[in-house]
Parts: sequence; structure tokens; C-alpha cells
Amino acid sequence: MLKVLVADDQELIRAGLVALIRAAPGFEIVGEAATGEEAITLAAMASPDVILMDVRMPGIGGIAATERILAAATTTKPKVLVLTTFDIDEYVYDALRAGASGFLLKETSPQRLLAGIRTVANGDTLLAPTATRHLIEAFTSGLGRARTPGAPGAATPPPPEGLTARETEVLVLVAHALSNQDIAERLTVSESTVKTHLNRVMVKLGLSSRAQVVAYAYEHGLITPGRPAR
Repeated sequence: MLKVLVADDQELIRAGLVALIRAAPGFEIVGEAATGEEAITLAAMASPDVILMDVRMPGIGGIAATERILAAATTTKPKVLVLTTFDIDEYVYDALRAGASGFLLKETSPQRLLAGIRTVANGDTLLAPTATRHLIEAFTSGLGRARTPGAPGAATPPPPEGLTARETEVLVLVAHALSNQDIAERLTVSESTVKTHLNRVMVKLGLSSRAQVVAYAYEHGLITPGRPAR
């Protein structure tokens, strides 16, 4: 039984999501939040497996709430599935950087929503890797965002300290949208070895999702948008 927390400030949308999930087998609603503050509190109390998180909410928004929820989780971190009105926008990018496991449009079909919840609960990114790459490229290529230190597109620091050469190699290949199987074939290692390297990368860099790994690689100049993997 997958435990789901729904966070959306629009009561009608929230009620519809809750009703849909409650009616589906294998799901349990463990909380409803109308604000980011409520989502943070309920996440700590109910330990959901998946959080459906609206981006725009009064007070603490969905992105800040995602960061705080994942940072506070001491054992198993919940998976955050962001709900947005817009297909590809700055909010989605920031949500992926914050550790969200993917995003869906609010107009998505009920079947896709339920499938998406299962997808992120299984530890996968809801976006296809290529879609994630295109999203990251769009915002690191300069769509008018202000460039500040630490923000996407800022001056690139040196490669991260603490990673081995192989871990850095895996990080870069993940950012180029290669699957674990593709990386294993390229490096002539087992897929389980790739997963081990990737898990170590995520732990060392404090990242919580594959999409966040992609964002990190672009932001830190480890790869260049549009340039294929070597």
C-alpha cells in the first residue's frame, strides 16, 4: 500500500486528487495540505511514500517545501511528484534541483497520474531521461534568468571534490541521459556496479534524485548543453 500526501492550495483540485487516489487499489491517503507549511508538518508526521506537491502555494511554496521535507527526512526520503500548470517552466527546473523525482501537468489523465505515483515510488524519475536533459539544457543555456553564484548558469566551479574518477564519469554519463544499462555497456561493468557508483555520487553530493544529478552536472560545468557524451 503506497502512502500518499496531497499538497495543493486549490480545494477543488486537492479534493479531486484525493478522491481519485482513494478509489484506486494499492493507495492510501495519509494527509491533505493546503500550504507548504502544512505539507512539511504532515510529511514529518505521516511518513508518506509519495507527495503530490503543487508548485505555487501561499507562504512556503512547493519548491521550498520539497527542500525542507527532503532535508528533514532522516531515514527513507519521500518521493516528491510536482504538479504544475505549465509544461516546462522555471518552477519545474527548480523543483528538480530541489530533489523532486519528476513532474506532471495538472491536466494529466487519472491513469497517468496513478502510474506516475507508482513510478516515483519505485525510485525512478517520472520524466524520461532525454526530457530531463532538454529541460535542464533549456535553463542552463540562458532563457533570461539572472545569473548569480550558485544559480543555474553561474560561473562554473571546479569538478566536485571527494568523487573518484569513475564516480565523476558515471555522473557525467547520467547527465547525458544514458540509462544505467547504457552506462554499464559503455564502461564495461555490471549494471549493479553503475548503481553503486551513482548511489555514492548522490550521497557524497547530497543529492536525492537522478534528475537532481543531471541538474548538478550542468550547473557545475561538468558537461556543456548540446555536446554529446564522449
